This record gives sequence, structure tokens and C-alpha cells, in this order.
Amino acid sequence: MAEIIAGIGTSHVPAVGAAIDNGKQDEPYWAPYFNKIQPARDWMAEARPDVCIVVYNDHASAFSLDLIPTFAIGVAARFDPADEGYGPRGVPAADGHPQLAWHLAESLITDEFDLTIANKLPIDHGCTVPLSVLYGRPDAWPCRIIPLCVNVIQYPAPTGHRCFELGKAIRRAVETYPGDERVAIFGTGGMSHQLQGERAGLINTDFDLAFLDRLVSDPETQARVGHTEYLREAGSEGIELVMWLVMRGALSPRVTEVHRSHHVPTSNTSNGLIILENAA
Repeated sequence: MAEIIAGIGTSHVPAVGAAIDNGKQDEPYWAPYFNKIQPARDWMAEARPDVCIVVYNDHASAFSLDLIPTFAIGVAARFDPADEGYGPRGVPAADGHPQLAWHLAESLITDEFDLTIANKLPIDHGCTVPLSVLYGRPDAWPCRIIPLCVNVIQYPAPTGHRCFELGKAIRRAVETYPGDERVAIFGTGGMSHQLQGERAGLINTDFDLAFLDRLVSDPETQARVGHTEYLREAGSEGIELVMWLVMRGALSPRVTEVHRSHHVPTSNTSNGLIILENAA
């Protein structure tokens, strides 16, 4: 059977993608951040998952306020980088895994999660920046990609608990797939940040570090945290952290922390990265 080998939680800050695309990793502003993530890249090069399920939020590239799916899964054979207003990022298109993606869709829907199925889905920085964080600038992504979009743009967003339970259902689905694929699952977005209003630029390091601790050792408690606390403590865009709970739900109750880093600021955000493996 296929198996989920690890979960990766990472911010998807667009400025990080721009720094990678423009060769700025060694500049004084960026070097401290990229030095912190190098162990994660080394781990990824050794782990070499066959498929990455990337849980992210679209930023009005594939969807708009005209159509807002709570959860949407991409089942195509190829996903091109989206044009976010200044041309697509200069990164490779992502090869999909339609067979596994359709298996996930069928399993999750019959498991009572109502997914939107996307046969065409341009992927924006929410999906491509996490790949760049872990893989750098390859000529082709060294794994196949299944994008899974979560609405954290328009209220009401799904709860952390719902996302956590979705992760559990994803694990059940992967483990019933008749293949030998080794799957990594990304939870992306966050950490604390706010892009507008009187609290623009908000960063709450204490909240972010406590979130990482609970993600490892007490995800059930973290899954019960409501929308209001995320908005109050982590800013209007901090709600993106519920997507990390999809990743955590897809892992076993006990995990081993392989890598953790936290950096402030990248652009005007708090930037986190964590890699978790299922405990033996």
C-alpha cells in the first residue's frame, strides 16, 4: 500500500519565492533565513517522496469571490504556475498524479468530506513557494504533486478541528491506495501575520512557537482552537495555520520532530518550518 512518510509545515511567503527566483539567498537580509532551512532541504533530498500532497490556499488565482470551495482537490496530470498579476513564477509546472488524486477524491467524499474536484488548477505561490523552500530551483520538481486548496480567504473558513479530521481521512485514503508510493503532505501558510488594517505587520512569536509545540505533542488541543483566537493572536492571515492541522492529522498520534526553524521577519511575516515523521 501507499504510505505517508512525513508531514511538512511551512509558511508560503511570496517574498521567499522572489528571493529564490532572483538569486538573493546569500544577501544579508535573506542569508539567515536560508541557512536555517538548509537541514530541511538535506532531509528532503534524502527522503525523496514520490508524491507531495500540498495543502494551501489559493490567492484569487484559480478561484475568486464568485466561487469559493471550502476544500478543492486537483486531479489533473499537470499544474501550471499561475499568473498572479506579474506573470507566472519561473518555476517548473508540477506533474500531477491523477490516479492517486481520484482515489483520494473518491475516498474522502465517501468518508463524508465534500470536495470540489478541479480538473484544471493553476497553482499560485501558496503551492509553489513551499516546493521552492524544500527543493530550491530544480529544472523539474522531483516528485508528483496533488494540490489541495482550503478556503481561508473568505469567512467562514473551516475549523481547525475539521482540517485535523480531514488529515485523518487523507491518511486512511492513502493507506488504501494499491500502490507503493511514498507520500509527504505539506500544510502551508501562516504563521502570524496581518497584511492590512491597524494591525498590519502583526507578529506574535510566542503564539507561533506555542503552536509548533502543540502541533508536535498535543494536536488535539490545537485543533480545538477557534477562529477568533487565531485572528486575535496571529492576525487576519494567521488563520492559515489551520492548514497545518490537515498535515498533522494525516500523521500518527505520536511523531518524531526532524527539523524546526522559525525566522522573523521574512517580508512582514513570521516564517516557520517543521518536518515531522511518524514515530516508530
